[in-house]
Amino acid sequence: MRRLKRLLKMHRIFVIQDLKRITEYKADFLVGLIGFAAGQVVNILFLSIIFSRIPHLLGWEYEAVIFIYGFSLLPKALDRLLFDNIWSVGWSLMRNGDFDKYLTRPVNTLFHVITERFQLDSAGELTVGILLLCSVAGKLEISWSFMNILLFILVLPFAVLIYTSIKILAASPAFWIKRSQHIIFTFYNMNDFSKYPAKIYSRVVQTAVTYIVPFAFTAYYPSCYFLTGENPLFNIGGTVLISAVLFTLAVAVWHWGLSAYESAGS
Repeated sequence: MRRLKRLLKMHRIFVIQDLKRITEYKADFLVGLIGFAAGQVVNILFLSIIFSRIPHLLGWEYEAVIFIYGFSLLPKALDRLLFDNIWSVGWSLMRNGDFDKYLTRPVNTLFHVITERFQLDSAGELTVGILLLCSVAGKLEISWSFMNILLFILVLPFAVLIYTSIKILAASPAFWIKRSQHIIFTFYNMNDFSKYPAKIYSRVVQTAVTYIVPFAFTAYYPSCYFLTGENPLFNIGGTVLISAVLFTLAVAVWHWGLSAYESAGS
């Protein structure tokens, strides 16, 4: 109980620090907020141009693709909002020896890194995602029963966990090689495949984003269930199962790296 109270106290301090940072750097926050939102608007305009020329994309109509795209932004934005500080592990914490400070505090190192800083400008991406879903929800034959609404709410944290776990796995090599930002970039950028129906890609890409770097379970497969009502065990259950397996693996690799950590040296 004392440990939990200590963790919550630390979490509250980090939130307050981020809110102060926003008030001190309002222009930077607004630029980030607008920038992320504008980037997504450009992508939607690009999709609109494509669908103005073709009626559907391999059987996928415009509204269904927009639903998948909007859904994909929600877990991505929530992951950036809450857990984006993991990037700092690959960028500089290990190389500069700054990770040592986490070892001197009575808080779990992974929890401390994750909650030390929040990216509140991801609210722009989150807002665009919600607006996209609302804009097409009435045009699609989706059964918004109580159970489906509940599943929608419940599946989101597991989709977020997939993002977070992949970042932890990609950042952890920094314990040995000091910088791993290139590894994080390589794997994290694969999330772009989750914005569109997986079936439009080659079999190699489909396999990669489903079973190797499973970003397809953050948006495409859950969306398939809500759009068609089919195969909930795979589309929803798969997201839950894969997120649990990935997070367990990520935590194990993190602690393995922690036991090998030798600071930055001189």
